[in-house]
Amino acid sequence: MGEEVGSGQERLYQDVARQLLGELAAGLYPVGVRLPAERELAQKYNVSRPTVREAIIALEVQGMVEVKIGSGTYVRRLPGKEDLPGFNISAFELTEARLLFEGESAALAATQVSEEEIAEIERLVREIARENNDPHGTEKADRAFHLAIARATRNGAIHEAIERLWDLRSTSPEAALLHEKARIANIKPVVDEHTAILEALRAHDPAAARAAMRNHLSQVIDSLLFATEERQIAEARSAAQARRDRYARATA
Repeated sequence: MGEEVGSGQERLYQDVARQLLGELAAGLYPVGVRLPAERELAQKYNVSRPTVREAIIALEVQGMVEVKIGSGTYVRRLPGKEDLPGFNISAFELTEARLLFEGESAALAATQVSEEEIAEIERLVREIARENNDPHGTEKADRAFHLAIARATRNGAIHEAIERLWDLRSTSPEAALLHEKARIANIKPVVDEHTAILEALRAHDPAAARAAMRNHLSQVIDSLLFATEERQIAEARSAAQARRDRYARATA
């Protein structure tokens, strides 16, 4: 399904959010009414479901709608004349940027990384596993893992750029909201994916490091897409495990 409607160079989800905002203002969806399912909205606007998800999150941040897990998206209030959706960096945009930047960062790091840095990155993989088992755990080790790889490139600009992308996870309201939904849905960093990146770095294999990082962040995008859909979370995990198994067999 193509990403085809839009206003000039505007990010597509913003156009969808504005259309939804206009329909709310016109009374098409009264307060308390459930919006059509994402799949229906995607067909209506001829866009992808991630684009619809981003548009809904932009309206959710403004308090226009409420997403209820396992039930749907409901109208909380109708917009006034002064209301405009606030657009920041969405979680999907952010992760797509990370996929591009961090894939190349991992490839460069594989040619530069020292044994001491490998040992530190390996320690951080263990720390990710420990945090995953802690009901009150954070994702500090996950951030430290990715920034350690960025430092191993020996390029300060790359490290600063990737650190800025990680900062946006908490400073952009749209990104912070969806990552919080993922945490509530018990979606956590996958140790096997981080281990694959580690092993590619240990082998000083740029192509493998790039592929492992891109595979990992592709899975993050999948997890974010299904972060508010409990049934599909299980399906996504099953599919992700199948992909990891195929990847493991292909590289054995």
